[in-house]
Amino acid sequence: MPPLYIVLMNITKQHGFTVYELLITMLVVGVIMTIGVPNFAALTQNSRISGTANDLLGSFHLARSEAARSKANVTLCASSNSLTAQAACGGTFDDGWIIFVDLNGDLIRDGEGENILRAYPAIPQSINIVTNGGAAYFGFSPSGLGRGDVGGETAIQTARICDGRGNVVAGGGSSAARILVVTPIGRASVLRDVAQITAAGGCP
Repeated sequence: MPPLYIVLMNITKQHGFTVYELLITMLVVGVIMTIGVPNFAALTQNSRISGTANDLLGSFHLARSEAARSKANVTLCASSNSLTAQAACGGTFDDGWIIFVDLNGDLIRDGEGENILRAYPAIPQSINIVTNGGAAYFGFSPSGLGRGDVGGETAIQTARICDGRGNVVAGGGSSAARILVVTPIGRASVLRDVAQITAAGGCP
């Protein structure tokens, strides 16, 4: 039988990585990071801009259906204090917006019963919403149809929703930006057409 120290040396196992294994591992991680990080960043940007566009689109659908249901004027407008009890129209859509029952149709939330139906906070700072001529509202009549321009104020027709990428071709050949298009009767839709966004004024 061999001495004890020889037996112990024979059963000793080495743990860890060789230099070559570490280099290969680092190379693989580097390749994954190079490919994955930009894609993840684009995914995050797309998620934010889509969320904002969908919130604005959903607001038009809600305002229209509530006007028809309650047989009352309903106004959707930009609001710089949208999450407060005194929420009122004013500011830009970047600040947030509200949907409220506008009983007298004056675009001002100032009377009893002119309740907030839904309020939205400010959008992410990396995104901005640009409307036609700076329009800050859209009104629906008790029939559920759009009221057009009210009191000499221009109603929303388009709203361009952009981030730092601007109006560039992204995945699938569509624009990285979005445009909300509203018909005079109040039907809204969100598009990703580069040419249409350019025609509306593009991204600032």
